[in-house]
Amino acid sequence: MKFLFDLFPIILFFIAFKVAGIYVATGVAIAATFAQIGWLKMRRRKVDTMMWVSLGIIVVFGGATLFLQDETFIKWKPTVLYWAFCLGLAGTYAITRKNLIRSVLGEQMQLPEPVWIRLNFAWAGFFAFMGALNLYVAFNYPTDTWVNFKLFGGMGLMVVFAILQSVYLARYLQEKEQP
Repeated sequence: MKFLFDLFPIILFFIAFKVAGIYVATGVAIAATFAQIGWLKMRRRKVDTMMWVSLGIIVVFGGATLFLQDETFIKWKPTVLYWAFCLGLAGTYAITRKNLIRSVLGEQMQLPEPVWIRLNFAWAGFFAFMGALNLYVAFNYPTDTWVNFKLFGGMGLMVVFAILQSVYLARYLQEKEQP
């Protein structure tokens, strides 16, 4: 459910784009992101940092798209978000030696420290790649292709990467003893 909740603005952006174009879709994405945070606040749930960052980026880049009537800005939004994640993962580790991936997943699995470090930097590298790939698609293909890539390509690559990570991590995971 969290995965679908996180995809909510992207799915609404996609639908709005197909029905009414890039500018309506941009407004819908901004509204949907505000609605997500409002929903969490209403339910007294924690709004994670990634969601706040996403809101800031969609408001700035989506707002510029709407104000200037230039779709270039919204096309940059995923790249800026991906690169922010990349810098967050790599930068936090480089500066503080805090592994953000371990902070998120450490309760679910136990891994040797070098594996946590590789996992952290693998995700940072993946986000760097996704940011570059978004720019390539956004500025070398029609907007319709970019919107399709944003939903299906981005999600598909994320799933493939997560599966590859799972295969890699499987050899390190220790089975819990059954009573």
